[in-house]
Amino acid sequence: MTDPAPESIGSHILREKVTIEKMISYYCKRKHKTSGAGLCEECTDLLAYAHGRLDNCRFGDEKPTCRNCPVHCYKPSMRDIIRNVMRFSGPRMMIRSPIEWIRHSLHEHSPGYTQKS
Repeated sequence: MTDPAPESIGSHILREKVTIEKMISYYCKRKHKTSGAGLCEECTDLLAYAHGRLDNCRFGDEKPTCRNCPVHCYKPSMRDIIRNVMRFSGPRMMIRSPIEWIRHSLHEHSPGYTQKS
């Protein structure tokens, strides 16, 4: 998979991509028992889908967290899968990737990124 050039998307979107990749990777290793740097086929597809959604986010660098977003851009089947990944990996990110966890938590609760109509 090739990502767009870094200058074509905002730094916030790049951080979101790194965070979701870490969450999916951890989930895959623990739930699907993958080893090394690789993901299973299901998680590879999910990561590509998540990156595609982030690349095409209508909010761009002003993107709220998924929980606060007024637009549900994931199709229902993928939304259920990513919700499970986030529920499993989210709390564990505090230990495994504390900087991403803190950044995401601050972003989620900052007044500038609340639901917009």
